[in-house]
Amino acid sequence: MTSRTSRRLAALLATLAAATALGGCAPLLLGGAVVGGSMMAIDRRTSGAQIDDQTIEVKGIKRVNETIGDRGSVSVTSYNHIVLLTGTVTNEADKTAVERAVGAIESVRSVVNEVAIGTAASFGNRSSDTLVTSKVKASFVDAKDLQVNAFKVVTERGVVYLMGRVTEREANRAADIARGVSGVTKVVKVFEIVTEAELADLQTKPAKP
Repeated sequence: MTSRTSRRLAALLATLAAATALGGCAPLLLGGAVVGGSMMAIDRRTSGAQIDDQTIEVKGIKRVNETIGDRGSVSVTSYNHIVLLTGTVTNEADKTAVERAVGAIESVRSVVNEVAIGTAASFGNRSSDTLVTSKVKASFVDAKDLQVNAFKVVTERGVVYLMGRVTEREANRAADIARGVSGVTKVVKVFEIVTEAELADLQTKPAKP
């Protein structure tokens, strides 16, 4: 990792630590509007979609727990109503059941089920994954030709999942950058692809609820 990327990574980690320390004291920014809570970066979703995604994730975890109990460890990540499931369960039936349960949540458009059959990740695995996610985001910042807030990065045992509303060029560029980050074993694109014209329209229109 270059010294510039190291500085970017340090800055990102410092920002994350500061946000965690502030807790409920920081204002929540959605689509350019402060609504109370904690800071949320402006991205290419509407403010309504951002709130929906948070709701989907909370409901998703609840349904996962109700469906499999302690028979696995599954994470639920939603971006613009597209849900990514990662983690592990003990058998194929539970993997299918989790997907069905989360897919039934109102406003979920589709589910990408990347849950593996096996044992849960260790603390070391999770720590390594957190570091990889931070390094990937820092590399996006260094790239200059990508808008880092347009991407959501999820890492599971070295496999990096990339989400967001991006163009084909942005999707390929981000995947190429992520593949070059140390600790990344594979990159999976879970993007919602938009055209260059649609992107220009997103960037010129004010955010809508």
